[in-house]
Amino acid sequence: MNKLMIIGASMAILLSSCVSQKKFADLESKQKKTNDLLNSATVKLNSCLEEKASGSSELQVLRDQVGNLKNTNAALLNNVGNLATLSTKEAENLERSLESIKEKDLQIKTMNDAINKKDSVTLALVTSLKGALGNLADEDIQINVEKGVVYVSISDKLLFSSGSYNVSSKARAVLGKVAKVVNDKPDIEFLVEGHTDNVPYKSKVLLDNWDLSVKRATSVVRVLQKDFNVDPKRMTAAGRSHYIPVSDNTTAANRSTNRRTRIVVLPKLDQFYSMIEDGMKKASQGGQ
Repeated sequence: MNKLMIIGASMAILLSSCVSQKKFADLESKQKKTNDLLNSATVKLNSCLEEKASGSSELQVLRDQVGNLKNTNAALLNNVGNLATLSTKEAENLERSLESIKEKDLQIKTMNDAINKKDSVTLALVTSLKGALGNLADEDIQINVEKGVVYVSISDKLLFSSGSYNVSSKARAVLGKVAKVVNDKPDIEFLVEGHTDNVPYKSKVLLDNWDLSVKRATSVVRVLQKDFNVDPKRMTAAGRSHYIPVSDNTTAANRSTNRRTRIVVLPKLDQFYSMIEDGMKKASQGGQ
């Protein structure tokens, strides 16, 4: 009888070990997929920011060219004097110079119009978000724009209990307001980032702050998808652990600000540059 009991206990231990290893392998697989998504989103965001910087540089080059052409035109007029005395060749050069100035002016106007339109879309999004979330305290939720990108930062205490990745009932109401705004603007895509402080996290299920930040991001994404019908193809979940703090982690208050979930609206720079390209073609055709 004792032998049977010993054999039974051994089999239970072996089965428990197998199940634990399987769960660990599943978590490792999910973590790898999430890291891949994060890397892809980070590359996309960096690419968008680089393209925007390139566009600003091209705008400055066009302005410099217009300035040079205007200076050239002024010099021609000063040297030639009365248009009636211009030679045929000089008159043709002046005409070409004036046409080039007109074309460059149209190109600059097109680029400025595209920039203004993009800024208007960003402003409309920020206004909608602040209107929907305006009754919340500033320390719980913040909306700002950095380099043309809209960020919505929601505090940890509003979304989760300490050490948990289960979204609170109070937070679901807040996420519902965010979902209404993004559902009204189906063209935008966004990244949900989980952030923690630097206090080591210990759990039987999660390994560390990396795991916790990712689980919190995916929890928010699931609520947006399942409870508020946000298209999952528009969302990316990512965990940043404690490596991008907004404050140093020397005090409890500062650590509290670092524990947050951030929604990053990814800019549609491909549409922005397509609009500029179309405008440039029209300006070139008009100049001809």
